[in-house]
Amino acid sequence: MAAADRYLQFMLGFSWGVSSSAYQIEGGWNADGKMPSIWDTFTHNSTSIPGNADGNVSCDSYHRVDEDLYMLRALRVKSYRFSLSWSRIFPDGRHTSLNQKGVDYYNRLLDGLVAYNITPMVTLYYWDLPQALQDLGGWENADTINIFNEFCDFCFSTFGDRVKFWMTFNQPQTIAWSGYGLGQFPPNVKNPGTAPYRVAHNLIKAHAKAYHTYDDKYRKSQGGLVSIALNADWVEPKDVNVPRELMAADRALQFQLGWFAHPIFKNGDYPDAMKWQVGNKSELQTLSESRLPSFNEEEKSFIRGTADVFCINHYTTKIVHHATLRLTPESYEYDRDLSETEEGDSPTTAIKNQRAVAWGLRRLLSWIKEEYGDPEIYITENGVATDTKTTYDDSARVFYYKTYVDEALKAHNLDGVNVKGYIATSLMDSFEWLNGYKVGFGFHHVDFTNPNLPRTPKYSAHFYYQVIKNNAIQYSQCRPWLWSSCPRYDSSHIQRLPLASTQKLV
Repeated sequence: MAAADRYLQFMLGFSWGVSSSAYQIEGGWNADGKMPSIWDTFTHNSTSIPGNADGNVSCDSYHRVDEDLYMLRALRVKSYRFSLSWSRIFPDGRHTSLNQKGVDYYNRLLDGLVAYNITPMVTLYYWDLPQALQDLGGWENADTINIFNEFCDFCFSTFGDRVKFWMTFNQPQTIAWSGYGLGQFPPNVKNPGTAPYRVAHNLIKAHAKAYHTYDDKYRKSQGGLVSIALNADWVEPKDVNVPRELMAADRALQFQLGWFAHPIFKNGDYPDAMKWQVGNKSELQTLSESRLPSFNEEEKSFIRGTADVFCINHYTTKIVHHATLRLTPESYEYDRDLSETEEGDSPTTAIKNQRAVAWGLRRLLSWIKEEYGDPEIYITENGVATDTKTTYDDSARVFYYKTYVDEALKAHNLDGVNVKGYIATSLMDSFEWLNGYKVGFGFHHVDFTNPNLPRTPKYSAHFYYQVIKNNAIQYSQCRPWLWSSCPRYDSSHIQRLPLASTQKLV
């Protein structure tokens, strides 16, 4: 590689992968004994999702394991991040309701991944709590901590011979704030002042308990890793020369990422910025104690250090400046005393307020390195949405990936960040939560109007295949502004499968 291109080469052993989640792709919402999750309940009763969409069928991955494996093999990914549907394995959330057919489905998927040398990266909880447990209070109920641990224990025991990379929760900040504060996500609780803090407290304890279960019972024999997939936008201060703007930017990061990372990766406790802000606001609200719960010393010791690597989901960057916000109503949002705006110089995407700001990824990775003691970092989600009518020419997505992956590489090579892997979002278009099927993050287009649900690789799939194959981004080989210059990926290295509903990938 030419001298000018040297920084484009990734280190040997770098883990390239793609991601999905159970509710987004599996379908089969009530197949073979599965019972409803909170997302099933929500979508079946909601009129706020475009087209009144739901995940009842979606990509039908529950019935199309071989097709998913075919796409993964054609891309030559090193790893595949997916999640387990709790209510497919334990329909009512508890071990006593064990559904063997659900277990069989995941065994088929895992056996296929291992057979093709694709590393499974398994998320134990990706937002789809069994409805039966929500009826008992969900994550506001501390009993859910032990019930979740029972589920994790079963999964470690059953799948741990093949799974060596576990994530307990996906984006606990989203669970706590969007699910229990804003009430936009299931279980649609709108209690922004106290519920997010209580829920986060239970999620952190549940994560730590599951980590110790693996550590005590399975690590020696299985040798796997356990972490938690956190999420963060990068936040850039409005004026880097104004100290309070710098403090506001740091405060924004502490309230989003530090809320969970500080207890797990630092000292078992919440960031000082959170304790100070919420404590002072609570006092001014004449409350007898802070709305932010506290950990005792035993709990701090139990929580501290309960992650083997740092997993981060990242999509965009915001501009932040200090603001003195209201005291009433009580709210996690107002506790932060800051205001966020879009980074106006960067391209928009199909999702509002999610601009493509590649340079923010490098800054976020460097911040994590400095804040949490140089951990090994896996970028466990990164991608961009386009209109689902886009079937092949998604050159804007290629530009997104080229620039974001380039920034991750700069963070490693120039800033010394220990980046070990990159998981692109996502394998194929799927149910995109509150956006339904209006937008898609996939490398493969799925025709949801066709009962066979054919998958068609987009231009970005060919691009990503080349990145994985070369373990590098080569500008001379692939120019995003001239998408026809990028070589198509070659699936001749795999055996053709007789899959009627999967279009030819070359």
